Amino acid sequence: MAGFLHGSARTTPRVRAELQASKETSGALAKRYGLSRTTVAKWRARTNTADAPMGPRAPASTVLTPVEEAMIVEFRRRTLLPLDDVLGCLRDSIPKLTRSSLHRCLLRHGISRLPNTEDAPAKKGKFTDTKIGYVHIDICELRLSSGKLNMFLAIDRVSKFTYVEFRDDAGKMNGAEFLRGVVSAFPYSIHTVLTDNGMAFADLPKNRTGPSRTYLGPHIFDRVCAEHGIEHRITKPYHPWTNGQAERMNRTIKEATIRAFHYPDLDALRGHVLAFVSAYNFAKHLKALKWRTPFEAINLAWTKSPEIFKINPRHLIPGPNT
Repeated sequence: MAGFLHGSARTTPRVRAELQASKETSGALAKRYGLSRTTVAKWRARTNTADAPMGPRAPASTVLTPVEEAMIVEFRRRTLLPLDDVLGCLRDSIPKLTRSSLHRCLLRHGISRLPNTEDAPAKKGKFTDTKIGYVHIDICELRLSSGKLNMFLAIDRVSKFTYVEFRDDAGKMNGAEFLRGVVSAFPYSIHTVLTDNGMAFADLPKNRTGPSRTYLGPHIFDRVCAEHGIEHRITKPYHPWTNGQAERMNRTIKEATIRAFHYPDLDALRGHVLAFVSAYNFAKHLKALKWRTPFEAINLAWTKSPEIFKINPRHLIPGPNT
């Protein structure tokens, strides 16, 4: 019990119990224990020996308004994001919000700790430092009861800028056309592309050398890369995690669309995915970018290395007719 005493306490639980059980006068007890009459009277009037709770009876923030606290609590409960991610997402909406005030707010409402999950935490890695223009490309399927969509996705390793297209199939011609679309969509030059070993991006290993390559020539995806001066790198077979940026973005899109909503048809799904990617590029604050959006990261790169850009990236800002 002594470990829970108030820092300025003059009595211990044992002394308090003796005061409550004694029949002597308050003056005699005060003289014996070296206490004031007020202290003796206080403890003789109580029925327990524990310190009373300190601080305000109704804790409230001196920085945040009740409406702002309600926003924080609802955002945390709906998203279950970590503390730093919540801070990054709400910084624009609540400019006076700090990490300490956010933590105290969550603590007051009993949601400072996220619920435990059975999944083991993934081993975190870090990409080697590179400059903007290193693009990861992948394909995934978005399925509904009425059919499926083949989504081609490209995401820049540095800026996190994302571009998607939907194709009828995942063949090599569509892979080459998608790369041309990526080159046109990105406002800066792309120097490296990383893909897996899918048929849309590479030949089978047995056809990459020897007579097959001599007679058939390079894969059409490689020809488009050579046309734009892009280095094409391929992941190690059966190691999809080496293309983790694209794999993670595929999962993010699925979690925000088909795993959270029901769609009447494929056109509705297609429109929602495109809207989500646009919001991601221009409004999503990412921890990996020091809480900038991908568009803000591109603008920062524009100020440092304008020579690698084909157009002013500010021309990409969505307008009333886009």
